[in-house]
Amino acid sequence: MSPVRKMSAVVAAIMLGAPTVANAGEGTSGWLSGDWYLTLGATGMVAPKFEGSNSYLLSASPIISLGKAGPAARFTSRNDNISLALVDDGGVRAGLTGKFLFSRDSKDELKGLGPVRWGGEVGGFFEFYPTDWLRARAELRHGIRAHNGFVADIAADAFYDITPTVRISGGPRVSFASSSYFDSYYGVNAKEAVASGLSEYHPGGGLKSTGLGGAITWKVTDPMTASLFGEYARLIGPAADSSLVKERGDRNQFTVGVSTTYRFDFAM
Repeated sequence: MSPVRKMSAVVAAIMLGAPTVANAGEGTSGWLSGDWYLTLGATGMVAPKFEGSNSYLLSASPIISLGKAGPAARFTSRNDNISLALVDDGGVRAGLTGKFLFSRDSKDELKGLGPVRWGGEVGGFFEFYPTDWLRARAELRHGIRAHNGFVADIAADAFYDITPTVRISGGPRVSFASSSYFDSYYGVNAKEAVASGLSEYHPGGGLKSTGLGGAITWKVTDPMTASLFGEYARLIGPAADSSLVKERGDRNQFTVGVSTTYRFDFAM
């Protein structure tokens, strides 16, 4: 079974299990009632202009997380996409996730290639704590509008509190994608090859990248946090084999930035 199919099975299990959690109370309304939290924030970072690029620019992205209040979250990461927890008992957390995708214009190094429209990805996530100082998280998302493929991200982060308000964390990352995703971002058809000067390329699916990430997080107040982070990813498989990366880009992708979040507590 392929990695993407394995991830699909995990997410399916999460979705099938969610109604059971709701039924444990008084139906959907019973599950909705109670204390909730909404975490909002933003990230500013210097990152590649596009996936596989060898030039960088400053950009920003939102941070959104919604869930029922329960045991205090032991760890969160700026890599966590927009999340709605359907299961959250402190040791295991699972539910829905989503990601915004910005458009990619056909200019500069991308001149001659078809543009990628803005859109998003929706799917599910699952995270757990093998130990008190390690969190593992997996996300499986399907593209909407920007592409029609699947993306699976897996990360593990070890974390340690230097002081009661300052934490360091870091660990490995790995990403998989389907052929439809790679075709949108890394493929070069015959017409595009003529217009761009790049070699024609038709990718399959598989492993997309591996890498490492780390952060220093400061708990400014009880509901507010700020962090400094860095990420490194090395493109492999269909992404690394793309003529866009080989002829005009770089397999090595670096990201550095800062983020801040604020948590709002409310009841329903």
